[in-house]
Amino acid sequence: MEKHYSVAIYPPQNIIDSVKTMKEQLAAKIGWFNSKNSVAHITICEFKIAEKELEKIKLKLLKICDSFSSFQVHLDHFSSYENGAFFIAPNEDSKINLKPIMKKTQESLQLSNLKKSNDPHISIGRRLSPENLEIASKLFTVINTDFLCNSIVLREFDPIKKQFFVIDHFQFGNNPQPELIQGSLF
Repeated sequence: MEKHYSVAIYPPQNIIDSVKTMKEQLAAKIGWFNSKNSVAHITICEFKIAEKELEKIKLKLLKICDSFSSFQVHLDHFSSYENGAFFIAPNEDSKINLKPIMKKTQESLQLSNLKKSNDPHISIGRRLSPENLEIASKLFTVINTDFLCNSIVLREFDPIKKQFFVIDHFQFGNNPQPELIQGSLF
C-alpha cells in the first residue's frame, strides 16, 4: 500500500512552541486556516511510495545526512507568497546553507514523484485570503531567533488526523564527501 511521506527540518521545541502560539493567535483573529495544526518545520520534499520501499529511503537519508555538517539557521523576518502562504523566513546566509541540504536530499532519494520545496521557510498559514494575509502581516512583524540545524526528519501522513508525524530522525554526520569532478584523460 502506498503511503504519503515528507522529509523536513524541525527546529527545536522552543521554536515549535512559539510557532504554535503564533498559529493560535492568528486563528483567534481569522478562524481555522490551512496548516493551523501543522508542527513547525522546513519542508524538503514530499512523496508517495509503497511501505515496503521505506527501508531503502531510510538508508538513502542516512547516507546523505552523514555527509552534511551542522550549521546555524537564523530566522529574521516574515513574508508571504501570492498563493496565500504566510511564513517565517531565514536570512540570506541561512538560505545559502539550507538550499544545498534540500537539493542534495531530494536528489539522493531518486524518486520520480517527488514534490520538492526549494525556498526554505516555516509556514504559519497557507491558502490565506488576501484579507487574512493582511491580518497576519499586521499581527506578526518582528522575529529574531536561530537554531542549530543538525538533522532531518522523515514523516508519515496520518490520513485520519490529516497531519504528518515523525517516524525517524537522521543526524548530520559532519563527514563531507569530496565532490566528484569530471576530469579529462588527455
